[in-house]
Amino acid sequence: MNSNLSFCCLLILLCTVMSEAATRKPKRQPTPDNAASPKPDAESSEAPVGQPKTLDRGWGSDIAWIQTYEEALAKARELKKPLMVIHHLEDCPFSQELKKAFVADALGQKLAREDFVMLNVVHPIADENQSPDGHYVPRVIFVDPSMTVRTDLAGRYSNRLYAYEAGDIPELVTNMKKAKILLHTEL
Repeated sequence: MNSNLSFCCLLILLCTVMSEAATRKPKRQPTPDNAASPKPDAESSEAPVGQPKTLDRGWGSDIAWIQTYEEALAKARELKKPLMVIHHLEDCPFSQELKKAFVADALGQKLAREDFVMLNVVHPIADENQSPDGHYVPRVIFVDPSMTVRTDLAGRYSNRLYAYEAGDIPELVTNMKKAKILLHTEL
């Protein structure tokens, strides 16, 4: 059953990518840094019904979420904090369960709020370093302020290294602590 649900999540991700690619190509051509803020407003007004229009997307309203990957990388460098990127889909049951478990975990929320630059995305990021072992969801990738993707901070699944399920929150929190601690020794 897990295989079927994983396949469904991958299929949904593929459909989402193809759909967004078809609708976003004209919008991506003018991308100067100073035009980045008007573009998200136009996209948020086109959000499908049922998709939250806030940046937290239900992952924690007390957390300061960043809007784009590029902005998150710049913020991580500026603040000298690790970046935590949560890749998920709104209609994926595994993503929904992980979201509920993450929101319910006080320590995970505290770490996210105080020690990380946070980004959650429902669309693929152009940086292939964000999918070192595939485009499955949910997956969590850590990036240090030197823009190095932390491939050493993986979950417990050998076939989906950066996947976490609802019951894996303690492991996710442990990796968050490792990302934070190792940050100080690497800079």
